[in-house]
Amino acid sequence: MTSELSRLTDKLGVEFDPELLSLALTHRSWAYEHGQAPHNERLEFLGDSVLGQAVTVHLYATFPDVDEGTLAKRRASVVSTVALAEVARVIGLGEYLKLGRGEDQTGGRDKDSILADTTEALIGAAYLSAGPDEAAAFVLRLLEPLLADPDRYGAAIDPKTSLQELASRSGVAPPVYEVSSTGPDHDRRFTATVFVGDATAQGEGTSKKYAEMAAALTAWRELSGRA
Repeated sequence: MTSELSRLTDKLGVEFDPELLSLALTHRSWAYEHGQAPHNERLEFLGDSVLGQAVTVHLYATFPDVDEGTLAKRRASVVSTVALAEVARVIGLGEYLKLGRGEDQTGGRDKDSILADTTEALIGAAYLSAGPDEAAAFVLRLLEPLLADPDRYGAAIDPKTSLQELASRSGVAPPVYEVSSTGPDHDRRFTATVFVGDATAQGEGTSKKYAEMAAALTAWRELSGRA
C-alpha cells in the first residue's frame, strides 16, 4: 500500500484490503483511459446497500418514538448525494481519487456525485475487507456529524430551505444568490455566492441548482456555528 493510501486508511480507521481500497477510489473515467480497467461501480452498488441498512438500523434503535415517515425522511437525507459529498470533503477524499484527465481538469475531485459515489464504494470495500460489523461501524463514524445533529438532516437534503429558515429565526433578511458560470456550453461550471445577514459563502457545481445548494450549505454551517 502506498504512503498516500496508508494515510487514508489511518483516517478511516478500517483495515482495507489494499486492492479493494485502490479499486474503490478508481472512477470509470480513469478506467476508460487505461484499457477498460476495473472501476468502483460494483463496490458502489454494494456500499449503497450496506449504507442503507446501517443507517436504517441506527435510526430505528436510536429514535424508538419516531414514526416511520419521519424515519424514512431522515434516512433519505443522511444518505443523500449532498450529505455523502459533505462527508467526503471532511475526510479530504477528493485528493485520493483516480480520475481520468478530462474529469480531473473539470473539477471532478469536488463534484458531489463523484464524491458521494466513491464514499459508497469505500463502504463496499470496508464490508468485503473487514466484514459487516466493521462496515456498519465505519458508516456510523462517517455519518456521525449528521446523525448527532437532527437539524442537519434537513440542511443536508435541502440546504436552501434550511438556510432561509435559519435566517428567519435569526431575524435577518432572506438569502440572496448571485451565480456566474465559466467554460463551454457542454462543460459549464457554476459558482454561486449567497449573502445572508453579514455572512457570505460560495459554492460550485455542474448546474446553477447544485452551486446554490453548495453555497447554502456552507452558509448554513457558518451561521449555525455562530448560534
